[in-house]
Amino acid sequence: MSTEKILSTLRSPHVSEKTARAQELSNQYVFEVAQGATKADVKSAIESLFSVTVEGVNLVNVKGKMKSFKNRAGRRGDWRKAYVRLAEGQSIDVMAKA
Repeated sequence: MSTEKILSTLRSPHVSEKTARAQELSNQYVFEVAQGATKADVKSAIESLFSVTVEGVNLVNVKGKMKSFKNRAGRRGDWRKAYVRLAEGQSIDVMAKA
């Protein structure tokens, strides 16, 4: 997979309390990915960028929230995230590559 395709597929790691628990308990990492990305795209991008073995990928479409600013209604954009489960004993340092 080309570097351009990898960088267009993976947007950024998603870091929160929930994702930190997923890392510790089940060796899962969460990334924000492109809207059109497939499971195969995400798997090959992670394996080539971080040199790890991916066991599974789950994709989730996240709906944007309704927000208001100075009495004007608006909506945040929709985005897509990928839960990536790695093989036993492997890890990714998401802060170093981000």
